[in-house]
Amino acid sequence: MSVNKCIFIGNMGRDAEVRTTEAGIKVAQFSIACTERAYTNKAGQTIPERTEWIPVVAWRGLAETIEKYTHKGSKLYIEGRFTTRKYETNDGQKRTVSEIVAESIEMLDPKRDVPDRKSTRLNSSHIPLSRMPSSA
Repeated sequence: MSVNKCIFIGNMGRDAEVRTTEAGIKVAQFSIACTERAYTNKAGQTIPERTEWIPVVAWRGLAETIEKYTHKGSKLYIEGRFTTRKYETNDGQKRTVSEIVAESIEMLDPKRDVPDRKSTRLNSSHIPLSRMPSSA
């Protein structure tokens, strides 16, 4: 058995690039910044803050939601799977890209910052999921 599941919380570094494939399917590409805070280790050495930029791809309904309700700086919770794809550039160079294919996205910004948003959590089939009640 194997598991390919990634979970990230971060802020969008720029507005998503959204396009429609020849088959009419929307796809959004963007990256989120996940920052590890600075700290001092046991030896007294200060370890500086470090930011990792995570490339994300969202398809279909998730791409539409990203396009409509997010922007540079939006805070997102993303669940997805790690993938690697290869392609060749127009000048014949071979490239390899690693990215997260989003399966579920939760918008963490307050609703007042995103007008007309009806749901905060969506999955890859674009079915809104209600928030679970918090347990006391």
